[in-house]
Amino acid sequence: MPFLEQMANIGSEVYRTSSWKIKGNAGRAQAAFERALELIDLTIKYGRLHESGRNAMLEEICRLREVFCMEYLSPDPTALTSFDKYFMQFAIAARRRKT
Repeated sequence: MPFLEQMANIGSEVYRTSSWKIKGNAGRAQAAFERALELIDLTIKYGRLHESGRNAMLEEICRLREVFCMEYLSPDPTALTSFDKYFMQFAIAARRRKT
């Protein structure tokens, strides 16, 4: 799967995590959080495996994982909303690429 689509998919799970956390549903927030981490980890392992720019991608996605975990653990239920604009750009780019 192209990197843009991988990031858009991660963004969907991050959004679900944020949404469920804001709604106070800890179980569903935790499940979405775990799915997002799984997608992030798969992107770290396989993303751009045979393409140029892999080192920059790894640096970006590893930092993303770190901040995502910190914000998830924040007592502020709206802390994850800061990711909305970041991931929206990937979703828009992935959609444009398909058309």
